[in-house]
Amino acid sequence: MTTPNSPQRASQAAESDRGLHVVPDAPAPAAPPEVKILNLVQGTIGRNPAVIKAARGMSHFGEHSLGWIGIAAVGALVDKPRRREWAGVAVGAFGAHAASVVIKRVVRRPRPNDPSVQVNVSTPSKLSFPSSHATSTTAAAVLLGRLTGLPLPAVLVPPMLLSRVVLGVHYPSDVLAGSALGAASAAVVLAAEKRLAK
Repeated sequence: MTTPNSPQRASQAAESDRGLHVVPDAPAPAAPPEVKILNLVQGTIGRNPAVIKAARGMSHFGEHSLGWIGIAAVGALVDKPRRREWAGVAVGAFGAHAASVVIKRVVRRPRPNDPSVQVNVSTPSKLSFPSSHATSTTAAAVLLGRLTGLPLPAVLVPPMLLSRVVLGVHYPSDVLAGSALGAASAAVVLAAEKRLAK
């Protein structure tokens, strides 16, 4: 930005007097819409240290779907009559995670790297689309909800999706696509269980 008395402004005025066309300074490019959403989230709830701490905890829990596999393993040990259904939770969560990793390596979208975005947790890869945490969490929530009769997708999925944006490691479209993939993965597991039950 130039001030009224700056050397750049004086030089532009001199060139104008000589009949030369002066091109003004180009404005800074606008941030992409998804970066603006990241900035909004991080500038509001993402400023709360407790929120960041909780988001990091969710990140560690959902890494490689291990937290969901652990819950399924405990369920299978405690609830032996429905051991197969609990195994389906583990298979669905890990299968959804694996599918997301394959898609990431095909799409190869890099994680957010805008200077305005603060990255608040480490990640095992630099690839972003889709979010593996969103994928495995949605699959696990759908399958656990079906198994327990509780509205777990509504309780578990939104916080996980939001946490990935708070941490600055995913764009909104990454988490939405991951959630859709997770729901599809859960549907495949439920369909397989129905066939096996016949």
